[in-house]
Amino acid sequence: MLAVTDLHAYYGKSHILHGVNLRVGAGEIVSLLGRNGAGRSTTIKAIMGQVDKSGSVRFQGKEIGALEAYRVARCGLGYVPESRDIFPSLTVRQNLLLGQKRATQKGRWSMEDMFQLFPVLRERAEAPAGVMSGGEQQMLTLCRTLMGDPELVMIDEPTEGLAPKIVDLVAGLLEEMKNRGLSILLVEQKLTIALKISQRLYVMGHGQIVFEGKPDELLANEQVRKEWLEV
Repeated sequence: MLAVTDLHAYYGKSHILHGVNLRVGAGEIVSLLGRNGAGRSTTIKAIMGQVDKSGSVRFQGKEIGALEAYRVARCGLGYVPESRDIFPSLTVRQNLLLGQKRATQKGRWSMEDMFQLFPVLRERAEAPAGVMSGGEQQMLTLCRTLMGDPELVMIDEPTEGLAPKIVDLVAGLLEEMKNRGLSILLVEQKLTIALKISQRLYVMGHGQIVFEGKPDELLANEQVRKEWLEV
């Protein structure tokens, strides 16, 4: 579904990614692991068309590497940034409605789905999104992306700084997304979550992929974990 080949990315004159290759198949959850500064978030931003880059990005057989971010989104690629980027002065309901591609389009996710998955969103539906806690805002951002009915969602650090109860809710949503046929590329700091829900994993270091394999293969590779993941 998503195939990235020889991806290089730049911030001005700084060369951040050095020939990244990765793929995400239909219905897969694939995690991108690594320490802070390894290039994980830049990889997602490059795929989404938000940073200068070279190389190939193919989605559902179509080359999208030269497209602007809004055109990438229209192809069916969703993006949940680490910064969340809600609209604080708009209500929770209005934030969710902004995620819809078209008001008349019926996708696999509805407003009612969002309220059932996260009842707190129903409780806060008419409240400004800016008064919500960090965990509630993370839920809102995930749900707003799903309202656009993407085929693949790239999620950057969804559990960062969240309470354990909220982390469990987010993990449950990721599983539900997979059950509904979505593909997921997940940037995650918590190794336990990535190992539990992913079919495959990539580990990044210094802007390159240094490991690719299944969760049990990463668990068995102590050298990779010590060199590229453990603090």
